[in-house]
Amino acid sequence: MEIVIIGGGAAGFFAAIEAKRQAPESHVIIVEKSDNVLQKVKISGGGRCNVTHACFDARQLSEFYPRGGKALIGPFQHFQPKDTMEWFESRGVALKIEADNRVFPVSDSSQSIIDCLMTEMTRLGVHLWTDCGVEHIQKLQNGLFEMTFSSGKTRCVDRIIMATGSSRNGYALCQGLGHTIVKPIPSLFTIKITDSRLTSLLGLSVSHVELSLKVNGKTLMQKGPLLVTHWGLSGPAMIKLSAWAAREFYDTGYQLPLSVSWLPGLSLDHIYSTLDVLKQSSKKMCGSYCPFEPIPTRLWVYFLEKVLGSAEKRWMEVSKKDLMRLAECVYRDTYLTSDKGQFKEEFVTCGGIDLSEVDFKTMESKICPGLFFAGELLNIDGVTGGFNFQNAWTTGVLAGRHVSYL
Repeated sequence: MEIVIIGGGAAGFFAAIEAKRQAPESHVIIVEKSDNVLQKVKISGGGRCNVTHACFDARQLSEFYPRGGKALIGPFQHFQPKDTMEWFESRGVALKIEADNRVFPVSDSSQSIIDCLMTEMTRLGVHLWTDCGVEHIQKLQNGLFEMTFSSGKTRCVDRIIMATGSSRNGYALCQGLGHTIVKPIPSLFTIKITDSRLTSLLGLSVSHVELSLKVNGKTLMQKGPLLVTHWGLSGPAMIKLSAWAAREFYDTGYQLPLSVSWLPGLSLDHIYSTLDVLKQSSKKMCGSYCPFEPIPTRLWVYFLEKVLGSAEKRWMEVSKKDLMRLAECVYRDTYLTSDKGQFKEEFVTCGGIDLSEVDFKTMESKICPGLFFAGELLNIDGVTGGFNFQNAWTTGVLAGRHVSYL
């Protein structure tokens, strides 16, 4: 049997290795259009490679996927982060779980993961063809697939595993075989905002905020650290919200009112009361002291200048109306987003193969027998933290495990 895996990324390598393990006599080929493989693995986690996330319950793990989480519950019963860690560690890659449960190689180098995958591929006898683009695939009446390469050559193969990530060519090949593509759009991004006074605080971070969007009658919300950049907002809270609200952002041209609760643990009444005590008892300038410890001094001055016009006003001079406006600003301030930015460590797409057209027990197409899928090509995406790689490992293993079954 000849099995071709199209795509030389994490999902493609895992699928090819598992296919060869399950059927050693088969001829397994990874076809990659570029001259390099495993490029996302190389740059992930700032070059350290965030292999997976230490969450070992399938249902809990599925909740980290804005799209595709329910479909992954079953596959995670068969191959989850614990299995991923055992897979690499049994092949000589020592791993570590960091404080936030992200998993990295002890070497802090993605090259450890790349070397492991390349060594295993070579050891098993998987073939790797680089600089080899696929232009067309046709399903023949005898059940075989005729592949046409960019060189003009053709080849008939028994099975194909599509692991092309967010490649337009990959989507086109799948459409040609009868599949529906959910429109691919960006996920995991930072946000640009129009408040130049806030962006002048670039580099400022707040350890815990609550971000929320109200769109089409529903509220989307995320909590966590927030970073102010020269173009807008970034940090874990913003990146997570961008994943869950990817469609809403896209449909509105990335222009939405974004609310930030700078002190999510405190009520508006509590914040106002704290400020009112200062008004009643202090003759000091408002900017001389911030009564809320989590808020950095620069951000406090920003609030004062935004609401009072100056941080040099004395508390006793602040009117009750302005005091309430200041409390409301700290409690929940709203900023107009103007566009999306970039997130350097992850390049994730929301959209891809319609999940209703895939059998998640085997990763085989329900429309085109003998065609299998793995990785980001599917309409599955996770938040940052190793979840997108886990999708690649899990769906890759399942596709490889079942591709040689008759």
